Amino acid sequence: MNLVMPSPNNKKEGSNPEQLFAAGYSACFDGALNLIARKNQHKIESSVTAAVSLLKDGVDDGFKIGVVLHAHINGVSQEVAEQLVKEAHEFCPYSKATRGNIEVSLETTVE
Repeated sequence: MNLVMPSPNNKKEGSNPEQLFAAGYSACFDGALNLIARKNQHKIESSVTAAVSLLKDGVDDGFKIGVVLHAHINGVSQEVAEQLVKEAHEFCPYSKATRGNIEVSLETTVE
């Protein structure tokens, strides 16, 4: 896989760091979600998207990262889906690595 990272002075198209972080986090989280579902004996179909934003940091007048994870799940009730997402958030390596460092919101939709 080749990734193009444009420099701030380069107008060429490419991925930015937020997009790459979103891709990694959402893929990792979906894997964790499916593992947790299997461990809890639930058969699901899921997709996870991550919306990564740069937010204003009032502490130092700089920026910080914020993430909204959108989990779309088929095969369980809304209540079960929310519990699976919560457990996946505790298990996911990206969630563990960023816990306490960035703002993460979880959104769960059952289809």
